[in-house]
Amino acid sequence: MDTSPGRLLIQMSGPPGSGKSTMARMLQRSLGGLVIDHDVIRSSLLQDLDFDRAAKQAYALQWALAEEALKQGLNVFVDCVCNYQQVLDHGAALAERHGCTYWYVECRVDSIDVLDQRLRARKPMRCQRTSVDVFPDAAQDQRKGQDPRAMFTKWMEKPVRPDSNVIIVDSSGSLEDARDHILQSISNTREAPRASRQHLCN
Repeated sequence: MDTSPGRLLIQMSGPPGSGKSTMARMLQRSLGGLVIDHDVIRSSLLQDLDFDRAAKQAYALQWALAEEALKQGLNVFVDCVCNYQQVLDHGAALAERHGCTYWYVECRVDSIDVLDQRLRARKPMRCQRTSVDVFPDAAQDQRKGQDPRAMFTKWMEKPVRPDSNVIIVDSSGSLEDARDHILQSISNTREAPRASRQHLCN
């Protein structure tokens, strides 16, 4: 097992439009390392696969890339919607295997209207929504009969979180302030005993 000190595997979380991709890159600029963007991988796979198969393959590829980066001694920022316990378990196991500290960083926006405005304003990738009320174009056939707003609301209200090393920030305001809080929280606990810790920035 690689035991290089101080390396991090940071799992970003938050619904689409919450600012997690922007925050991942802000943290990368401060800490160094590699951002693995799940949506970039999935969108490239949609040229040959349907939406769900592309998602499954994208997760496999993101973890393979994360492991290779950790082997190279890099910090890793996993930028994906974190709706399933398997995502947490896989990331935590990967961090433990390579002697890294695992952190979960959630970007939270409590207003679904703000998230909807952000989604409508951005230029979407093929796998991304253009609104809270619309599934991605590539997913329309496989999501027939499902309620896009209800699914989105579930992501907002019932996020999947680990029991420790959790940082939750309000990303409806200054992302710079949120980034500084995240960095300070990580710095403060690097020398502290590992325990159940949760940091909330309002």
